[in-house]
Amino acid sequence: MCPADLCVIPEPAVQLDPRTEFDPDLVVVPLDEVGDAKFTAPPLLVVEIRSPSTALFDLNRKKAEYEKFGVRSYWVVDPDPAGPELTVFELRDGRYFLAAKSTQPLTVAHPFEVTIVPANLTKGLSR
Repeated sequence: MCPADLCVIPEPAVQLDPRTEFDPDLVVVPLDEVGDAKFTAPPLLVVEIRSPSTALFDLNRKKAEYEKFGVRSYWVVDPDPAGPELTVFELRDGRYFLAAKSTQPLTVAHPFEVTIVPANLTKGLSR
């Protein structure tokens, strides 16, 4: 599913600047960037799974920091038991725009073309 030159990493340390470090739920990075203790270059994709305690932080501060850092794609997964929802932000001209928001399967182009089923992103999570 993921191209051979890219790597999916769960819960890595991403250092945005000397004072700001986040541990997103998942990132996609070029394979040649894997190996250091922390990622210091913008990942191609950052995925955060919201919880009630992180919802505002994920959609406000983290989104703004990832945008400033140059993360091309930022996905936020809302694991609502009534229907998980995926929100996709894409970077264009240095700003995020809402590319998609859906509870249904959707196909995204970045960082590679893939069809995502939001409900599959939250399988196995404790409610």
